[in-house]
Amino acid sequence: MKSRRWTLGVAVAASLATMGAGLMPAAAQASARESGAPGRTAPRVTYYTGTRGVTHLLPRSAHPTGTPSAVQVISKGARLLPSGHFSPTEAVPSAPALAGPATTTTPLANFNGVSSRDSQFTNYQQKFEPPDQGLCKGNGFVLEPVNSAYRIYTTTGRSLRGPFNLNDLFNVGGQEFTSDPRCWYDPTTQTWFATNVFLNDRFNGSATLIAVRHSKNPLGLWNQYQIRTTDIANGCPCFADQPRIGIDQTNLYITDDEFSITGPQFLGSEIWAFNKAELVAGATKLHFVRFPYLRIAGHLVTTAPQPALSNGTPNAEYFLQSLDFDGQGAHRIAVWAMTNRDQVAAGGMPTLSNVIINSESYANPPGAPQKGASSLLNSGDDRMQQTASINGTTWGELTTAVQPAGDSQVRSGGAWFQVRPAIGSRGITGAQMVRQGYIDAVGQYVIYPAVQPDAAGNAAAIFTLTSKSRFPSAAFAILKAPQTAFGPPAVAAPGSGPYDPKATRWGDYSFAVPDDTSDSAWMATEYMPPKSSQTTTGQRNWGTRVLEIPLG
Repeated sequence: MKSRRWTLGVAVAASLATMGAGLMPAAAQASARESGAPGRTAPRVTYYTGTRGVTHLLPRSAHPTGTPSAVQVISKGARLLPSGHFSPTEAVPSAPALAGPATTTTPLANFNGVSSRDSQFTNYQQKFEPPDQGLCKGNGFVLEPVNSAYRIYTTTGRSLRGPFNLNDLFNVGGQEFTSDPRCWYDPTTQTWFATNVFLNDRFNGSATLIAVRHSKNPLGLWNQYQIRTTDIANGCPCFADQPRIGIDQTNLYITDDEFSITGPQFLGSEIWAFNKAELVAGATKLHFVRFPYLRIAGHLVTTAPQPALSNGTPNAEYFLQSLDFDGQGAHRIAVWAMTNRDQVAAGGMPTLSNVIINSESYANPPGAPQKGASSLLNSGDDRMQQTASINGTTWGELTTAVQPAGDSQVRSGGAWFQVRPAIGSRGITGAQMVRQGYIDAVGQYVIYPAVQPDAAGNAAAIFTLTSKSRFPSAAFAILKAPQTAFGPPAVAAPGSGPYDPKATRWGDYSFAVPDDTSDSAWMATEYMPPKSSQTTTGQRNWGTRVLEIPLG
């Protein structure tokens, strides 16, 4: 029987009732004249039609009891890789010599976060990778959920709660599989949100989990919703991998990639919108809209667009997406917008549209070496990592292959984008690239960046920094407005040694969120922590680092 030292949650579950005929969305393309510019053709806009639905909250049955039959070493999370690995034939971008000045910024907070040892001790001695970094901060509390444990800290790094099994946050039993946590504190409604992947203990059913606490602090009871994602289609039972979280003043947004639990079949990527007011109120009926099996530029979308974590009251919910369809690199990104967002609560259909714009080049990154081991860290691929909207612009970033100026070799680095979308009566009408660039360093490898901007155009990025002469370390870089380039990486916490050479999975993402009371960013990433935070056997011995970085 699983022992719970602290229980979160009012037990509720959701049965999914999808309304509307068919699940395949209709996509229509339109090329219009730009308003006020006679004779000038606007970018081609694509529109999508989704399906409406309502989840009905029901009392959840009791948790399954017992422990796993044997201690296992399990990879948490799955990724559908466009090409699977870096290829020398990719069109590798070269970074310009231009760079911002070296940072003199000192983190306002810098502490060791949830670790592989926390995960081991809360999961029957099982050892998971990668951590899949979650982080949110509000009202003096820092919540950090990872695979497969979480803690709640003060802003100075003192642990108030935990470590606990990640499943406790979502009120599911100890035998069930969960992964890919993300969270957000919404200061306007004083509400905490968290999302996660769920597979049952028989691996024949799945759900996206949403946990909500309407309070200034995350320490008490949470409401839980289960949105079933098993589906009945080719290759299913299926699950919705890497649920990416976005939010604005109207809705909570989740995007995911759906593929088979037991086989290689991939169904497609999808966008969900859930009414925010109903979530905040703990409503027994929650309206949603789903846009499944997305296509763009004639291709099935294989990595879902990243929804924006929005500050303020944007005129749309925005999403950014990389477009490396064949794994050979790209120089375009897609900008999506959801308008008429109040239609979700009304049982109607919001407008989903996108445009494609030119960008700097990016490509799948090479594996990243580390000091003290011949094995390479898995740098992932060039999917869009995280998106933020603030003051009329939307920011995103990804890991890319790049050749730094003055370097003779291709490294992994960060590519970042600041975009200003334009909205008309029918949705998005275009988008302007305001600034873009690379985060790189000669002889170093930057992997899994996350960027947090402020309203003035300043930004901070967090990432893992590693090389043949450096253990995997937690590092950051600063962009000051109106500069056009991030400064060089600054190490916030040096790695203590090499990562387990038999377990080279890393990431799958870092995370960054704004402070709710000051002009600063809270950020977290994976690194090699002190020995006291590593697994007792040295297997999958990762750690995380939490930083607060001033922006203004």
